Amino acid sequence: MAIKHNNQIQHNHFRKDWQRRVRCHFDQPTKKIARRSLRRAKAAAVAPRPVDKLRPIVRCPTIKYNRRVRAGRGFTLAELKEAGIPRLVAPTIGIAVDHRRQNLSEESLAANVARLKAYKERLIVFPRKGAKHPKAGDSKDIDLSNTQTLSIVNAALPIVPVSEGISEIKKSDLPKAIEGGAYAALRKARSDKRLQGSREKRAKEKAEAEANKK
Repeated sequence: MAIKHNNQIQHNHFRKDWQRRVRCHFDQPTKKIARRSLRRAKAAAVAPRPVDKLRPIVRCPTIKYNRRVRAGRGFTLAELKEAGIPRLVAPTIGIAVDHRRQNLSEESLAANVARLKAYKERLIVFPRKGAKHPKAGDSKDIDLSNTQTLSIVNAALPIVPVSEGISEIKKSDLPKAIEGGAYAALRKARSDKRLQGSREKRAKEKAEAEANKK
């Protein structure tokens, strides 16, 4: 039954066994240490492989944020094809793939293809343990002790904004400030255009009245 009017709330059992229903997260600092130790254990377990995968450069959605770039979910099939990486091989060498994403501009396609090629140049594929014959794509004559491994791939290949041919504008190239403010100038131009006909008509009537007096 709905409660109406400003009456007293009946049977207000607000303090019923709150210890069982409320949870206080006093273990946040300890959990932070536990997560860090788990990350270290994972990095040691998968070494010399990196912990994360290579992510593409994408634009944020909507007009408000599309000037910013961030890491995407995965590379498109067109980007992998341009870089010469088979779509089934890409996940096995630490490259994230997103078959649903589409390239809407040549700039994003070129930037991500260059990112994939830079990753391929640094990539070292170790032969599997116990493999008698190395497979295609495996690196040869590798000294494992001298190989430098990167635990975080995206830190080694940071995501930087795509320039798209836009040069930075200097202060000297900026137009001079409008006297009285740009807003006032726009409003005055708008009113002048709107009242042009009535002003011309008033001026014409005034000139006719002056001519009739003479």
